Amino acid sequence: MEHSADHAALFAAIPGPCLVMSPDLNIVAVNQAYLDVCGRRREDVLGRHVSHDRTQLLGRQRQFAADASHELRTPLTALRVQVEAAQRHPDDIDLPDLLKHVTDDLGRLEDIVDDLLLLATIESDLDRSREEVDLTTLVETAAAQCVQTHDVRLSVEPAVTVQAASGQLARLLANLLDNALRHAAHRLKVDLRRTGGHAELAVADDGEGISPADRERIFDRFVRLDTARSRDCGGTGLGLAIARDIAQAHQGTLHVEDAADGGACFVLRVPLVR
Repeated sequence: MEHSADHAALFAAIPGPCLVMSPDLNIVAVNQAYLDVCGRRREDVLGRHVSHDRTQLLGRQRQFAADASHELRTPLTALRVQVEAAQRHPDDIDLPDLLKHVTDDLGRLEDIVDDLLLLATIESDLDRSREEVDLTTLVETAAAQCVQTHDVRLSVEPAVTVQAASGQLARLLANLLDNALRHAAHRLKVDLRRTGGHAELAVADDGEGISPADRERIFDRFVRLDTARSRDCGGTGLGLAIARDIAQAHQGTLHVEDAADGGACFVLRVPLVR
């Protein structure tokens, strides 16, 4: 025991970092200097990770602010052009047509502001309004609003129940169905089932589909694919971003894959209550 104590004292007194390994290459002892060096290195690594994450976050915030400014500026510029033209040439202006365009641009501005506010308050609203929600009923109600313009094939399991903010889930469903309606050629397919402790909702269309390279990008804010998501089709460019944020706030996921009919299939999974 005294011999071991002497060796321990000598080992602890070594000024530089040191470790002792057994013949089978297991670490059996380290001194304080070694621990101090490891701790500093760990702090350096963590510091670099935090700095990198902060830089990425600031970059995303700046990009979002720039995109939001651009999206708001577009209808504002159109409004200014139309109003200034009416001021310069009041006798040449078709007043009903002018008012229609002004009303359309104001509506677009209002939609963008409403969607931005929703994105900013998803998590706080969820904390206040979480309850047991019959997802089957929500899906049936939302799908019933699409049957006037498209063939909707609906397949749902009864009483699929989740813990959620019903208003947010209704908005998520509306966004997915609205997106499917924009791109469907003739038909939508909506399926809801229980799988592996989750409720799984699939909304598919028979349109052109989405290339693998774009399947994450379409969930970014203000992203529109060139041919499929132009402003002429309406929308704010925030619908799918809102849908994914709502899914993630409910500890769920939302992704897109190929549909059986060749279009796009958006798949939502959220934890089940029953």
